[in-house]
Amino acid sequence: MSHYVDNQKFLEALKQRKLLVLEAENQGNEKPQVSNYLGECIYKIANHLSYKANFINYSYRDEMVADGIETSLRYIDNFDPEKSSNPFAYFTQIIYFAFLRRLTKEKKQSYIKNKILIENHFDSFELQEHDEDGMYDVTYSDILQTSEDFVEEYESNIQKKKKKKQQKEFQLDEFLEE
Repeated sequence: MSHYVDNQKFLEALKQRKLLVLEAENQGNEKPQVSNYLGECIYKIANHLSYKANFINYSYRDEMVADGIETSLRYIDNFDPEKSSNPFAYFTQIIYFAFLRRLTKEKKQSYIKNKILIENHFDSFELQEHDEDGMYDVTYSDILQTSEDFVEEYESNIQKKKKKKQQKEFQLDEFLEE
């Protein structure tokens, strides 16, 4: 099994799928299942993109790959071979944005977890301050501070995005009034 996607073979397989889909629609049948080759190509693109430096160190990398594959399969029939002869780029972009959506979801989940940790004082929550060798010196206050920093940064970013959106809307309103 080769480790790369042959763009020309990928394009031909998509053209073949397009014909099968049209034929199924004309006969009133369901769309045919995606071929193993197309699925393999999409998997390779998603998997290899997940090894890029900006995605590799996340613990939920497998979920990112799964999201990329799912989104690609959802939009596979939107690829138009008459408009583009580069399906590799088309699906790479779809997968890239699926990865970004996963990162956004995971950051929001981390925000929620950290916010709960801050708002609920866990008196019974204990950490061993160090092991036998004295290697670990993490306390609840250290964790709490890290959580507070994360929550503060997350909320600050949300406020910046809201302010930027409001500025764009204001500029649009001014433009429309002229």
